[in-house]
Amino acid sequence: MLLDGTNDTDLTRAFADLLRLRSCGERTITSYLYAVKGFTHFLEPRPLREATVDDIIAYQVQISARGRSDSTVRVATYALRGFFRDVLERRDWDYARLPRPRRAKRLPEILSPEEVQFILDAATSLKYRVIFMTCYGAGLRTSEVVHLEPRQIDSHRMVIRVHGKGRKDRPVVLSKRLLLELRECWKRYRPRRYLFEGKHPGRPIDPTSIQRAFRAACTKAGIAKRATPYSLRHAFATHLVEAGANLRVVQTLLGHQSLSTTAVYTHLAQTWLAQVTSPLDRLDPAAK
Repeated sequence: MLLDGTNDTDLTRAFADLLRLRSCGERTITSYLYAVKGFTHFLEPRPLREATVDDIIAYQVQISARGRSDSTVRVATYALRGFFRDVLERRDWDYARLPRPRRAKRLPEILSPEEVQFILDAATSLKYRVIFMTCYGAGLRTSEVVHLEPRQIDSHRMVIRVHGKGRKDRPVVLSKRLLLELRECWKRYRPRRYLFEGKHPGRPIDPTSIQRAFRAACTKAGIAKRATPYSLRHAFATHLVEAGANLRVVQTLLGHQSLSTTAVYTHLAQTWLAQVTSPLDRLDPAAK
């Protein structure tokens, strides 16, 4: 995709177009373009075409020294590798030299069913409560919830047809309770296109508004866990596993490509853990 006679701005725009052709999400595109922009400023006054692998490594060292997280360094690596390999066609470079910090493997904190109900009760409005219910009741990502349209709700088959990550559609279960709440929400707000719209009619609600409302609900409910709207999706999957749902079914509902991604919820579920007795409880305190 080498573009002769183009400046850095044109090259960046071409990279954005390429990412969209590959069905990358807008959040990923924004993060990748931000990384390329940062590298452009680092490289000035030299143009991007003159950059080398050593320049990229120096940039990574600089942002790491500034205290940026490992994930920031990792995203910059992926972004710059894709930009130079696919836009400027630097396929002869040794990309293995680029630093790629390993992602920390931390299990998320799981909300209990009682905590989920507390959060729903603490929602600041009907709209936010129904959004939280949709995340939990159908196991949806925030990005999937904000783009839901009424036509995706199939009340006859009791499913929601979700336009998921990577433009992959999937059906998910539609709770009877959620259906009633969705109808009530639609009657009150009368959205033009999306089920959940913000200040601008016909446009989806901003995910950051949902995040703020969720934090406010957690604070009001007294939830001390480090929870985000995505925690409701984690809770959906974990509670299904605890109730005995087949892991393949959970995989399909979540839209996971690999079963190994879904398998983490077997570690989060309390079902097997409750069956384990600590060796401390087998000790006889009277024995001497």
